[in-house]
Amino acid sequence: MIRQLVWSYVLLVAVALGAFTVPVAFTLNNQIYGDAVNSARRDAQTAALLLASGDTRSLSALEDAYEQQTPGRIDVLGPAPESTVWDAQGLKLTVQAKKSDGTVVGAIRLSYPDSQIKARLWQIWGFRAALAVGVLIVAALLGLWLARRVTRPLRELNGMAARLRDGDLTARAEETGPPETRTLARTLNTATETIGTLVGSQRAFIGDASHQLRTPLTALRLSLDNVADGVDDPHVREDVEMATAEVVRMSRLVNGLLALARAEADVAQPEPVQVLDVVAERFTAWRAAADERSISLVSEGPGIRVLATPGHLEQVLDNVLSNALEVSPDGAAILVRTTRPGLLEIIDSGPGMPEAERLRAFDRFWRGQGLTGKGGSGLGLAIVKQLVTDDGGAVSLEAAPGGGLCVRIRLSPA
Repeated sequence: MIRQLVWSYVLLVAVALGAFTVPVAFTLNNQIYGDAVNSARRDAQTAALLLASGDTRSLSALEDAYEQQTPGRIDVLGPAPESTVWDAQGLKLTVQAKKSDGTVVGAIRLSYPDSQIKARLWQIWGFRAALAVGVLIVAALLGLWLARRVTRPLRELNGMAARLRDGDLTARAEETGPPETRTLARTLNTATETIGTLVGSQRAFIGDASHQLRTPLTALRLSLDNVADGVDDPHVREDVEMATAEVVRMSRLVNGLLALARAEADVAQPEPVQVLDVVAERFTAWRAAADERSISLVSEGPGIRVLATPGHLEQVLDNVLSNALEVSPDGAAILVRTTRPGLLEIIDSGPGMPEAERLRAFDRFWRGQGLTGKGGSGLGLAIVKQLVTDDGGAVSLEAAPGGGLCVRIRLSPA
């Protein structure tokens, strides 16, 4: 928009310069050529008077002086018609020499080259062209300043929109500029405040509901455990165990909702993080669970630094490693690999996922065949996507070479 405004301003100034300068320049051209003809005519008429009076000495002196002081020349001719001709050599002016009784005794032809006239015209046009270029440069600089001043409120609105895109619902635009821009900024601020209130209420509800459900679910599980301990009937015990499994699954679901609500509410500033250090730390936390099934946790690749909110990368790795341990067979390996700045890949040895399921894997509460195991809540990858997106990154699922699933995480290099 700034570029278009500057070009429009410069074009307007250029049209104004052309409209006012070019006609004046052509008028000046005609005036210079007219002055040259008038001056030559006066000199030729003077010489014609001397020829008509018979004063050949003075005429010869005039011819010599004229040729010495000017690039032109004067020639004496026989009777000839008067004419004014411009050709490739310049001006050729012919004036008749008449006596007092009107008798034509001869003619004077004055030849004057137009090189000096052209040189003068080039100087005039060159000066005008340089002046026009200077005016256009000043107009461009002035137009740039005016365009930036006019579009400053729009740039501020764009900055506010970028902050909203990144999840910062506290972003507000300064209500400055012309009335239309102030009205737009006020409308956007009001809309953002309304959206922030609604989103905050939703997050608060999810967080509060999840937090409040944890206590009764825990109490319900304890009650079921007590019932199971006092029941001898195998059919009743089987029903109690099924109910307990459902309570456990519901508890995981509630914990996942609480984690997702916290992830959505977190808008902290990303900081540089050493990826391999975080990977080594999470491997230590998951080593015991992996060793129970003889699963190897392996990392490879160069050390890279990425921008991530404190705690986000740890939660991402926990969710992905948990899923990988669920689906990997005993004795398999889970590989965490860094290949280039900002790219992290977690590859498991599980059954993998068809392309159609990979496209839906980040939907909330969606559970694919063999992805999260029987106890999964369907929120793990949704939390991963939320955390990575909040840090300005992207996450995708790819088929791993030789089977399995590759979780590819891209974050901004630090």
